[in-house]
Amino acid sequence: MQHRPKLVVGNWKMNGDLASNAALVSAVVAGILDASAACEVAVCVPSPYLAQVSAALDGSAVVWGSQDVSEHERGAYTGEVSVAMLGEFGCRYAIVGHSERRTWFGDTNERVALKAGRAIAGGLVPIVCVGETLQEREQGRAMEIVATQLDAVLERIGMAGIGAAVLAYEPVWAIGTGKTATPDEAQAMHAAIRAHVAQRDAQVAAGLTILYGGSVKASNAASLFGRADIDGGLIGGASLVAEDFLGIVEAASRTVTQSVPT
Repeated sequence: MQHRPKLVVGNWKMNGDLASNAALVSAVVAGILDASAACEVAVCVPSPYLAQVSAALDGSAVVWGSQDVSEHERGAYTGEVSVAMLGEFGCRYAIVGHSERRTWFGDTNERVALKAGRAIAGGLVPIVCVGETLQEREQGRAMEIVATQLDAVLERIGMAGIGAAVLAYEPVWAIGTGKTATPDEAQAMHAAIRAHVAQRDAQVAAGLTILYGGSVKASNAASLFGRADIDGGLIGGASLVAEDFLGIVEAASRTVTQSVPT
């Protein structure tokens, strides 16, 4: 089995203010320095705070990203943020296709693919989110839905593009609900996603980072991240509490050289 590096990404969503951001980032940076994390750590923050967080993380081991990015390069797109704008601040990652963007803001599979392509062209690493609703899972259509979402991106950016991206499997029914896919359920979907990519290029699939997102906590992180095809997590609520986030980072670090049979 190929050992891929672990990645833990905090997604603050629409939370934060100047004071709490400063305290949170300071605590996370200090905690990771003390623990010597063996995985990569990133935070994706609301756009108004990108400059603040970028400055606060300067010189640390923690990198940062945006929660979204425009599919347009520049122009009359009021409210949008371009790849070039993000790049000026040293942005590394851009989340695209999060279920909340798909559900509330109309991001289609095609638009997500365009955003992923724009991110890669501009030197960012897109974190491409895919996942099914509870109804779709109960109908036995989970992989069908995920494959459709993934194929739209594959068709747009090709295998070289997907090799430069990160995927995040986020079952919609487990986001912000307190429900979590069991390690077996999560591993099964991650393995299926990797196998789907391997149909086009086995080497790219083997090296592809696939994160799990959906009510990850310090208490369940190790059991998820220890599975063969789960390479870390996209963390929502727990990323807003330094102790909780650091606990997840610690769990990921412990599994870097370990694996649990599928």
